[in-house]
Amino acid sequence: MTKLGYQIPNFTYDGVGPADLFGVVAGQAAAADRSGFDTVLLMDHLYQLPLLGPPDAYMLESYTTLGALARQTSSVRLGALVTGNTYRNPALLAKILTTLDIVSGGRAQLGIGAGWFELEHQSLGFEFGTFTDRFEKLEEALQIILPMLRGERPTLNGKHYSVEGAINQPPPISRIPVMIGGAGEKKTLRLVAAYADESNLTSPVAEIGRKLDALAAHCERLGRDRSEIKVSQQLNVCIADTHDEAYGAMATFLRARGLDLDTVDKDTADQILAMIVWGDPDEVGTQLTAVLEHGVDGFTCSLPANGFDPDKVELLGRTASKVLGL
Repeated sequence: MTKLGYQIPNFTYDGVGPADLFGVVAGQAAAADRSGFDTVLLMDHLYQLPLLGPPDAYMLESYTTLGALARQTSSVRLGALVTGNTYRNPALLAKILTTLDIVSGGRAQLGIGAGWFELEHQSLGFEFGTFTDRFEKLEEALQIILPMLRGERPTLNGKHYSVEGAINQPPPISRIPVMIGGAGEKKTLRLVAAYADESNLTSPVAEIGRKLDALAAHCERLGRDRSEIKVSQQLNVCIADTHDEAYGAMATFLRARGLDLDTVDKDTADQILAMIVWGDPDEVGTQLTAVLEHGVDGFTCSLPANGFDPDKVELLGRTASKVLGL
């Protein structure tokens, strides 16, 4: 399970066209593989998210890319952070995950969530439905996917999905761990307690304690041993050899997206910077240590501003590994 994950959140890089794109992505994954990360993760989106770029920014389909990355890496687990359940039939997703596990030599990981990006659904023809619909679908999907990954042949006649004696052969090589992403205290963390090996929190760091209490309460109510579930925190990071270099990389990235740290008022700039773990290795290490003290077991980290540089991926891997004692 994930203690230190590297997420690749964007696929648009200056001067890099489609023919060279996979090489840049593979370079990041290989750097993570050799520098202390235990998992490489891709966003499961077909349009870029608003804070990272316009909808027509480059986005690669996650599981096709993960299958290719299986041949570019040797030890990291591979998964999505997180799979949008609404984009694939759950039985097909079980087969996709099993195939990824086989081609990677037993390194697949299922990260999954209910789905939330309405523009993507509306534009591409995926049914969006209500908030309640999406969580009902997610729970039914888990009741199909998990048994199929565990060698069972589930039958379900649900409100949203139906299968009858669903076969999944060949079986996965490994026991594929299940991560549910999100921080909703009533629905998401209940599903974690009922079905998952890991929770990946996307809440502000200050709210981690409350999220852990909510997860513990769900576990107690469902009779689940809370210690069986690992919890990681999703973080946006910008690391560089010096404080000024990290600030410059962030400023350049944000300026291209309409946020100029040098012209906004100080309060706004401070609010933006507080959302990012950033600085030189000592500064980033101190901030990661502070997150760990809130009670999580590890981190998933994205480097949206400079992750295209494998050296920065390695620098983060070494720095975070030291914090986690890996």
